Amino acid sequence: MRKDVLEGVLRHIMNDIQPNYAAMAKQYNCDYRTVKRYYEAGTKGEVEQIKKRQSSAPLLLSGFEEIIKDKMELSCSASSIYYFIKKKGYQGGYTTVKRYCRNYREKRVKKATIRIETTPGLSAQVDWKENIKMVSKHGEVFYFNLFLYILGYSRMKYLEVTFDRTQANVFNCLVNAFEYCGNGVPQEIWFDNMKTVVDRSKSQFGQTVFNEKFRQFAKDAGFNPIACRPFRPQTKGKVEALARTVNRLMVFNYEFENEQELKRIVYEFMNDLNNERSQAVNNHPSKLLIDEQSVLRPFNRL
Repeated sequence: MRKDVLEGVLRHIMNDIQPNYAAMAKQYNCDYRTVKRYYEAGTKGEVEQIKKRQSSAPLLLSGFEEIIKDKMELSCSASSIYYFIKKKGYQGGYTTVKRYCRNYREKRVKKATIRIETTPGLSAQVDWKENIKMVSKHGEVFYFNLFLYILGYSRMKYLEVTFDRTQANVFNCLVNAFEYCGNGVPQEIWFDNMKTVVDRSKSQFGQTVFNEKFRQFAKDAGFNPIACRPFRPQTKGKVEALARTVNRLMVFNYEFENEQELKRIVYEFMNDLNNERSQAVNNHPSKLLIDEQSVLRPFNRL
């Protein structure tokens, strides 16, 4: 049972306030119908019935937990697991299995991502902001990409304008990012499943196989490449947040002369981001980089 949701709706009931189901669902990361069900149960005095009904779920799944976990490791869906354990004697419903799978998956994601949060020198994240459209003072339309790089601890950021996303450009942008961050390389760098990085045609059983040329570049540069798993936004949350922040560049539409000035605007924007206080760490990335530099691996241009 979601005790946090229950406590939230009970506070509303005590204060005679009708809750905003959608807002509370967003706050507690749940379905709005869950909030509504708890609220209605509270107003009708049926909270104990919810507790009793949901407390029976662990008993129904008793003896099946390890089977469920094993099947989830094989990326099986909740519905397929339900039909599988039903043939083995499971007496409960599909919703109980679905809820157990969701909770188990969320715990695994949190466990997997917690290590890349605050350890200095450990990680960075890379992604592209693709197909950005901006217009110059003279009405000339520019379509470009932004290479995005962010260190996990200091939140130091590197942005670069590119007009293609070739592998050579990825290598060049990474080298520039290392140099911008004080000639330092983190232990590992997380990538989205870029075609220039991941050779999907060689992938088997869900395991990522990196392109051989990229793998050699990573080895020479001194970092361990890691591919973010699809549908796991937590693993690349920092760089996705940076991608959203890039929307601030749109105020410069019709304000620049040419390609060179566009690149200068992006460079100045990047410097501003690195010298303003980051809400995530309550400090300036450029200041935290001073501490992180001591544990980043030294980089020498190849």
